[in-house]
Amino acid sequence: MKPEKVVFVDDELEKSFNSLNENDPIKKSLSRAIKNIQEDAFCGRNVKKELIPNKIIQKYSINNLWIYNLPDGWRMLYALTSSGNIELIAAVLDWMNHKDYENLFNF
Repeated sequence: MKPEKVVFVDDELEKSFNSLNENDPIKKSLSRAIKNIQEDAFCGRNVKKELIPNKIIQKYSINNLWIYNLPDGWRMLYALTSSGNIELIAAVLDWMNHKDYENLFNF
């Protein structure tokens, strides 16, 4: 299912993304991930509700979490939501290296 749009959860995260150099491998990977999510909102890995870290639930007030694997162990987190007349929106929440990802999920 194609989302109507893919957005950043807040202006600060969007500024961080836009501040990355166009040749930065992370920016290229994030751009590719966003394009893939635009084509198929469910292309990431869905996190079971009971495994979503409370920190994420409280910070973003979400009830679903998706993980998109990026190269070199990086991860992008996103959530799916709807607005109005069943408009599907994918919201990019964050991206992080593998160490931060492990810390978030307490591996």
